[in-house]
Amino acid sequence: PSPTPDPYAQWTVEGLAARAYGDGELQVEEVLAVSSAFTRTLITYPSDGLTIYGFMNVPQGEGPFPVVLVLHGYVDPARYNTLTYTTGYADALARAGYLVIHPNFRNWPPSDSGPEDYRVGQAVDVLHLLALVQKMGGQPGPLAQADPERIGLWGHSMGGGISQRVLAVSDDVDAAVLYGSMSGDEALNHERILWFTNGARGLWDEAPPDEALQRISPINYLERVAAAVSIHHGDQDDQVPLAWSEDLCARLQALGKPVECFTYPGQPHTFVGEGNQLFMQRVRDFFGRTLGGGGG
Repeated sequence: PSPTPDPYAQWTVEGLAARAYGDGELQVEEVLAVSSAFTRTLITYPSDGLTIYGFMNVPQGEGPFPVVLVLHGYVDPARYNTLTYTTGYADALARAGYLVIHPNFRNWPPSDSGPEDYRVGQAVDVLHLLALVQKMGGQPGPLAQADPERIGLWGHSMGGGISQRVLAVSDDVDAAVLYGSMSGDEALNHERILWFTNGARGLWDEAPPDEALQRISPINYLERVAAAVSIHHGDQDDQVPLAWSEDLCARLQALGKPVECFTYPGQPHTFVGEGNQLFMQRVRDFFGRTLGGGGG
């Protein structure tokens, strides 16, 4: 008899690593803003048949510029717009000489709607974008100034959890910033989303068996992480437990992975004031060391 197909394969780290990404092309839809430091455009690209929107900040100059993919946290899709709260971080990185791409993800308008079990769908959106940067970077077209050999991730909250899955699947990322990040353990994420939405989001139609959830959760595949990692978390975060970042830091250190870890006294889930300034200075320093700095 033929073996029974694995009903969870499409969501597992190994299943995601075994498939291909990067069909089609990233396209510029319109220019949104031009400053002395960078040009911001509205972009689209394909992901498993869906059209994903986002914005791209390209520094002024010839490049090639290192690329940073900025991944936003959860915002109610009904209130989301493309220039969401993470725009300020993307702009700061562009001013520092990085070509920044900020995808909206599926189910965040005006991107198409699609499956997102365990937030794997959003990771697939990033894996397609990553492959397109590698395919189109340095070639004539919208990514002509992008250096496909120097790619970083920056992920806040939900975006940090998505980043962890991308890091477990792909070795094409050189450096990753995880900021107030969700867990790489999907059982913990499930419990937390139910808790802070009073059960409004995160319900499973049918709970997966623990064995499948182990294979879906990137926390169990940290040995596959090839990127340098920089972890940042506020000790007054009431959304995502600081302990999750401390645990991830300890696990990466135990594996001998290049990781730095910072706790910010008095800072909430999204940093404010001097804490936020210190965070972004550390991010610029980290990407400067790991991606060779902004600029050409």
